[in-house]
Amino acid sequence: MDTNREKLIENCVRCPRLIEHCKKIAIEKKKMYQDWTYWGRPVPDFGPRSARLLIVGLAPAAHGANRTGRMFTGDNSGLWLYRALHRAGFANQFSFERSTDGLQLFDACITAVCHCAPPDNKPTPTEIQNCRPYLVDALDSMKNVEVYLALGGLAWNALFRELEERGELTKPKPKFSHGCKVQLKSKGWLVGSYHPSQQNTFTGRLTEKAFDDVFATCRTLLQKT
Repeated sequence: MDTNREKLIENCVRCPRLIEHCKKIAIEKKKMYQDWTYWGRPVPDFGPRSARLLIVGLAPAAHGANRTGRMFTGDNSGLWLYRALHRAGFANQFSFERSTDGLQLFDACITAVCHCAPPDNKPTPTEIQNCRPYLVDALDSMKNVEVYLALGGLAWNALFRELEERGELTKPKPKFSHGCKVQLKSKGWLVGSYHPSQQNTFTGRLTEKAFDDVFATCRTLLQKT
C-alpha cells in the first residue's frame, strides 16, 4: 500500500463537479444505507502495489465505492468482481461491506480511469483527463505488473493509450471484445473484459462463466511470464 498515493487521490479536487456530486450523494444517501457514514470523496486503489495483475475499471459507483471507500465494493458490479477474484485465487473472500471485514487481494490491485463517482456513471472527457495522472503513476510505479485487465471499453482505450505511449503497443488498435488480449512488446499482456455492470449482467451479455474465463486467462498468462 502506498499511503502517499492514497492521500493524494483522496484529497484531489481537480474536478469540482465530481467532488460536489460525491458529497451530495454522501448526504442524501440511499434509504437502505441511512446508517452509513459515506466515504463521499475520491476513492484510492485497492490491493498490493507489488501485484502482477492490475485491474482497471471506469469509476466508483455512487452508493458503492463512494459509500465504502474501497474500489469496486458495495454494489452489484463489485459482487460479480470479487466472486470472480475469489474463485480465481486473487482474493481471500468474496464478501465485503466494511473496512473491517478482512477482505484482501493477492497479487492483484484494482484502480480506475476516474476515481470519483460521476453523475449517471459518465465522467466527461475533461474529468477523465484530469484523473489521468493517477493512472500514469500506477503504470509507472507498479513495476511487477504482467497483466493489465481492462473492465469495459473506456478502460481498454485508456490502457491502450498509456501502453502505446510507453512503446508497448502499436496501431492498429485491436477492437475491444470480451476476452480479447494483446501481448506487450517487452513483457506482459493487455486483456479486455466486459464490465460487470447491471447493463451487462442482467441482460446476459456477461455471464459468470465468461467472467471467470477472463480471470482464468489472466492466471494462465501470469504463469507464462
